[in-house]
Amino acid sequence: MKTTKSDEWRVTGGEMDAVGMGCSRHSSPVTRHSPAFTLIELLTVIAIIGVLAAFTFSALGRIKRQQYIRNATAEMEQLETGIERYKSAYGFYPPDNQLKPGSSPLMNQLYFELLGTTNLNVNIPSFQSLDDPSLPPLSQANVQAVFGVSGFMNCNKPGSGEDAPKAQNFLPGLRPSQTTIFTNNSAPNNPIKLIITAVGGPDITYKPLGPGATGINPWRYNSSNPTNNPGGYDLWIQLCISGRTNLICNWNKQVQLDSPL
Repeated sequence: MKTTKSDEWRVTGGEMDAVGMGCSRHSSPVTRHSPAFTLIELLTVIAIIGVLAAFTFSALGRIKRQQYIRNATAEMEQLETGIERYKSAYGFYPPDNQLKPGSSPLMNQLYFELLGTTNLNVNIPSFQSLDDPSLPPLSQANVQAVFGVSGFMNCNKPGSGEDAPKAQNFLPGLRPSQTTIFTNNSAPNNPIKLIITAVGGPDITYKPLGPGATGINPWRYNSSNPTNNPGGYDLWIQLCISGRTNLICNWNKQVQLDSPL
């Protein structure tokens, strides 16, 4: 069938054009609305975020506590090794300060006994640290005042014979962060050194040596009358973590929470 011009059809209203079987559409602009959160949805999201944050902080706190305990336990094992080396060399454990009336196991002479000293003057004893020559020598009077003893056993003595035992360093791996210089009221002009834990309190509010000793947490030591290891020695430390004490000691492998020691 032949198509004539009169057979062509066209809608001129702008919707359809059938000339040549083509088709075009002119659409009018349409306004689209983005979906929005309702108040209930927002509160739900906030609540979920809060729960997740609580779980995260709690988990991080537990991880941090375990890290403190692992580090302190490793330090205790290091000290135990040094103490046993000392005993093998001298036949007895390092002396403590318990002979001094009213003494505290916090103020012990483990640093000087395990790392060694030299007596600079046999007539007027004065003890120099082998580990830290910059530390002022301790006079015999100050040693007596601080530790309740007249001197140190692990000590080079002037004028001693060749057969005399030489002072040794039984803790060669001790790090600077594991010691501190401390001035005791018994000898204010003669600072001493203590072996401490590198983890600190770790709570900054925990200050076993007094208000001015932030972050200083010494190892406690008792070899003259140990209550937990008769015939041996007691070695322990308290860590205060998130307000709770954690006792790490050589008589119990389990960490003891909120122990009065």
